[in-house]
Amino acid sequence: MEEIQSHSENYRSSSSSASSPASRVPSSNFFYLRKQGALRQPISFEDSPDWEDNNTDVEVRVEEGGDSINTATTPISPSLSKLNSGSLPSPPLPEGAVVARKIAGAAIVWRDLTVTIKGKRKYSDRVVKSSNGYALPGTMTVIMGPGKSGKSTLLRALAGRLDDSAKTYGEVFVNGAKSSLQYGSYGYVERKNTLIGSLTVREFLYYSALLQLPGFFYQKKSVVEDAIQAMSLGDYANKLIGGHCYMKGLPSGERRRVSIARELVMRPQVLFIDEPLYHLDSVSALLMMVTLKKLASTGCTLIFTIYQSSTEVFGLYDRICLLSNGNTLFFGETLACLQHFSNAGFPCPIMQSPSDHFLRAINTDFDRIITMCKTWQDDNGDFSNVNMDTAVAIRTLEETYRSSADAAAVETMIHRLTEREGPSLKSKGKASSATRIAVLTWRSLLIMSREWKYYWLRLILCMLLALCVGTAFSGLGHSLSSVGTRVAAIFAFISFASLLSIVGVPAQLKEVKVYACEDSNQHSGGIVFLTGQLLASFPFLFLISISSSLVFYFLVGLRNDFSFMMYFVLNFFMCLLVNEGLVLVVATVLQDVFWTISTLVFIHVMMMLSAGYFRIRSALPGPVWMYPVSYIAFHTYSIQGLLENEYDGTSFAVGQVRTITGYQALHNVYDISPDNNSKWRNLLILSLMALAYRVLVFLLLHFCVKKNSSLFRFVCCKLKMNE
Repeated sequence: MEEIQSHSENYRSSSSSASSPASRVPSSNFFYLRKQGALRQPISFEDSPDWEDNNTDVEVRVEEGGDSINTATTPISPSLSKLNSGSLPSPPLPEGAVVARKIAGAAIVWRDLTVTIKGKRKYSDRVVKSSNGYALPGTMTVIMGPGKSGKSTLLRALAGRLDDSAKTYGEVFVNGAKSSLQYGSYGYVERKNTLIGSLTVREFLYYSALLQLPGFFYQKKSVVEDAIQAMSLGDYANKLIGGHCYMKGLPSGERRRVSIARELVMRPQVLFIDEPLYHLDSVSALLMMVTLKKLASTGCTLIFTIYQSSTEVFGLYDRICLLSNGNTLFFGETLACLQHFSNAGFPCPIMQSPSDHFLRAINTDFDRIITMCKTWQDDNGDFSNVNMDTAVAIRTLEETYRSSADAAAVETMIHRLTEREGPSLKSKGKASSATRIAVLTWRSLLIMSREWKYYWLRLILCMLLALCVGTAFSGLGHSLSSVGTRVAAIFAFISFASLLSIVGVPAQLKEVKVYACEDSNQHSGGIVFLTGQLLASFPFLFLISISSSLVFYFLVGLRNDFSFMMYFVLNFFMCLLVNEGLVLVVATVLQDVFWTISTLVFIHVMMMLSAGYFRIRSALPGPVWMYPVSYIAFHTYSIQGLLENEYDGTSFAVGQVRTITGYQALHNVYDISPDNNSKWRNLLILSLMALAYRVLVFLLLHFCVKKNSSLFRFVCCKLKMNE
C-alpha cells in the first residue's frame, strides 16, 4: 500500500492543473445531461421496477434534430450525489415536438460473470473476471476499456453469442429471470460493417426485413421507413451504399448507421453494438451517439463497447463499465466515474477528455512510452505527466472500487432487479425458408446486374476469349488432318474460359462475408444461402455460356446441327457451374482475395496440365503424381464430352478404299471412351461435381465461417507464434 500511495501522490502532484472533485463536473457546453425527473419517475435503489407496466405503450417526446435529449432518469450513485449536478438542467422541449412510440425494453443484469477462453490470453484464460452490472430500458450502458480488456467478450456473453470454445460462469438475467434472449428480442451489430455496395440504403434494409420478418411484403415497408427515420438516414435512403467495386459510397458514419438500422427492422427491446464509433471522426461520432441517444429515449436498452470518445460523446452515456485485463474497475453513473478516479488519487486534469484520462491510467501500453521517455526530454521539460505505473493505477482503482459505496449500490440494485421475475421476452416469427431463398435469389440477381466490374467484365472477357481463339482456329474444315487442331482449339477455349472465373473472386468473398453476418443474426442459413446463390447464378452463367459458345462455335466451324450446338452450350454451362463451386470452396477456406486468386490459378494450371499430359496422346508424358488429378479435373470431362459430341457418328476417308470412324480418328489424338453415350455420362459427372462442390461449401460454411476461422488466419497465427 505504501507503493500505491507513493505512486498516487506522484501522479497527483504531476497533474498540477487538476481541480477539486466538485469542480470536475464539466460544464453544459461539453455535456448533454438528462433533466432530473423528466418524463417518468426514476428507478430508485429501494424499489424494484414495476414489471406490470412494461408492456404498456408510453408516449415520450423527442426533440427532432436537437442535441439535448430527455430520457428516463436513473438513480444517482452515492459518489455522484456529492456533485452539484442539479445546476445543469437541460433546455425545455419546444412546442410541436415529435411524438415517438415507447418500446418495452428489457432490464439486463449480470452477476459474477466470468468468461474463459483457452489460449485467448498469454498468462490467463480468464478474459472476463467476476463482472457485475446492469442495463435498464431507456438508457445507454457503455463498456469501456483499452484493447484486449474483454469488452467485446463481455458484450457477446451478455448477448449469448460466444463461441463453443468459451466457457461462461456466473448469471445473466433478463427482466429478473435466468433466460437467454430470444430471436427478434435483441439485435447485435458487429464491429465491422458488412454491407452490399450495389444496393441503396432503402433496398438493403428492405431485403433485410424480408429475410427477418414473416408476413406480406407491403407490411415491411413501414418497418423499413421507421428504421431509416430512427437512424436519421432519410437524406441517404435512395443513395447507393457504395464501396466494393464503386469509386465512392456513403461516408463511414452513415455506413455505420445503416448497419445498426438493419437490426432495427426487428424492433428489438435490447440492442448490442460492438464499437459503434469504429473508424469514425469526431463529428460522425457525435452524430452517431446523438442518434443512439434518441433511439434509447424510446425505451430501447442499449449496450455497446467503446474504446475512446470525445468529451461531448462521453457526456451522453448513462452508465459506464470500465474494464482492464478483464477486471471491472468501475461500474456506475458516468459522472461518478470521475469522482471514483479522484477518490483513488487520479483526478482528471482540466482540458482533458475523461475517456482519455481513464485509458491513460489503465492502459498498460503506456508503460512502453514511459520507458522511452525516462531519458528523453522535449522543449517543455521532462514528461512528468506520464511517469505513473499503470499496473499500480489498475490495482488502486480496483481496490478502491471494491470498497466503495458505488459497488455496494450496484449489488443492491442487482438484488432488487432479480428478486422477482418480470415479463419474459418472446421469440418473434421468422420468414419461411422458401421466402428467404426467393429473397436471396432476387437480391443476388440485382447485385449481378449492377456490379459490372466483377460480373459484366467477366462476360466481356469470355466474349473476347471466344473471339480470339475462334479467329486463330477459324476455317479448319472437316478433314482428317484437322482433328488435332480442333482438339487444341476446344482445349484452349475450355481451359482459359475456366481460368477467367478469378475475376469474380472479390464478389464471391463479399457474398461469403454477407452470409456470415446474416447467419450470425439468424437471418439466413447455409442451405438457404447456397440455394439462392445457385439459382441466381443460373441466368448469368447461361448468358456467358450461350454468348461465348456461339461465337466460338461458328468461328471454328464445328458441326452444323442444332442438337450438337445445344450440347456444346450445355456442356460449357455445366463446366462454368462446376468452376463456380470450386471458386466458392477456395474462397470459403482462405477468405482472402490474394491467396484465393493465387490458389485458383495454381489449381487451374494443374488441371490443365493433367488433362493435357494424360489425355492428349501427342503430348509429352507428365509426372506420375499428376495422373490422378486428370480424373478429378472438370476440364477432362468437359473436353471429352465436347470432342465426342463433335466426332460422334462421323467418318473420314483414308485413301480411296478405306474409311475410319470419327472415334478412331479422335482416339489417335485424344484419349476418349468408345461408348456412344459417353458424352452424356461426362455431362452427368459434371453435374455431380457441381453438386459435390456445393455440399463441400455447406460443410465449410459451418466449420470456417460460423467458427470465424480460415486457413489463411490459421497460418498467419502460427507464423506470429513462431516469431
